[in-house]
Amino acid sequence: DWWENQLGIQIGNGRFGENLTTEGVDVTGARIGERWRIGSALLEVSEPRIPCTVFAGFWHRPGLVKEFTEAGRPGAYLRIIEEGIVGGGDEIVIESCPDRAATISDAFAAKSGDRSQLKLLAETSAFSPAWHEWIARIAN
Repeated sequence: DWWENQLGIQIGNGRFGENLTTEGVDVTGARIGERWRIGSALLEVSEPRIPCTVFAGFWHRPGLVKEFTEAGRPGAYLRIIEEGIVGGGDEIVIESCPDRAATISDAFAAKSGDRSQLKLLAETSAFSPAWHEWIARIAN
């Protein structure tokens, strides 16, 4: 695991607060609105996970939020499109992917201060209303 190598410690599943641990899919490169079939559930990539002080406090590691931000590997929130059963080892199948939409990386970079992809973010329809409001606010 990339973070285990980076931090020099063993990290169990769920230690980053994730409900779902993935292998074999580029979460950072996933497009907002991309849909994943896992088991019988259909999930949609909705936004990046933004580290916060609660996250840092859980680890008791000063500077972790900064490390996390600089690494640019935030993870993603997924919205449930179709409920279903997901089991350990289930394959992640990308069922659909928008031709033109911001990636998790693009959105995380914008939240971290890089405004170079604002036009693409504004054109990405699958963001939550809160994200659309934030994008509109910083674009003006």
